[in-house]
Amino acid sequence: MDFETLRKLSRDPWFGAGMAILSVVAALILLGPVLSPYDPYDMGFRPLSPPSSGHWLGINDGGMDILSELFMGLKNTVFFGLIAASAGLTLGALVGLSSAVAGGALDRFLMRMADIFLAVPPVMVLILVAAFFRPSPRVLALALAFLGWARSAKVIRAQARVVNGALHVKAARRMGGGRVYVIARHLMPEIFPLYVIGFAAQLRVAVFMEASLSFLGLFDPSRKSLGIMIHYALRYYYMDVWIHWLLPPVVCLTLLIMASTFLAVSLEKVFDPRLKETV
Repeated sequence: MDFETLRKLSRDPWFGAGMAILSVVAALILLGPVLSPYDPYDMGFRPLSPPSSGHWLGINDGGMDILSELFMGLKNTVFFGLIAASAGLTLGALVGLSSAVAGGALDRFLMRMADIFLAVPPVMVLILVAAFFRPSPRVLALALAFLGWARSAKVIRAQARVVNGALHVKAARRMGGGRVYVIARHLMPEIFPLYVIGFAAQLRVAVFMEASLSFLGLFDPSRKSLGIMIHYALRYYYMDVWIHWLLPPVVCLTLLIMASTFLAVSLEKVFDPRLKETV
């Protein structure tokens, strides 16, 4: 990524807003134990106590500090999204690059497989897997990555085919460069922006999916998550707990989705010439 690209990104308000929100989220995750030193699993407090100087967001129905629970839930949700987005992007990049370089029957087979995966609604598959097998969150994150690689693979393949036909790549082949060399030395570095865009897009989907599955009760009930906090807080909506119990996880989840969306939009504007604004 050259200096001119960084300059364009720094002047884009969408990119600035996304990075600012992500910085706040990262600070909350890192400083969570300092801001609220209670164990999020400590059930030694009076249930449903209102906010106080010792417990800024009060106590939930299980006698646990809500602020500590919020920090732990935010951390778990973000880590789930990072695992799913990283694995999905890696798989999509491998398929897309291999398809672009190999061509022929392998290219057609991989792209037909991508079409099939694009037609499968991942939320339904994950609900069934979570309900019947009760896997760990890490396994569910990898399952989501396996279901969500197709879009990245198609985008990466399309751009990799353009780079693969460039003169310097053809020259590298004539000088003895094999497929692995061409992919590692030319294709992967030159389409780097697509990785960043794909990662931001998959992170947004993964965060929302994790919160949805947690809200439906398909994770371990003892696992802290933004979705499970919303689920339990809604049970006591008649007690006016929405300000200090329901609203904080909703705000955190909204900020995560907004940040990934802002970054994806700004990166596409900079790296996709069809989306550049005219002055």
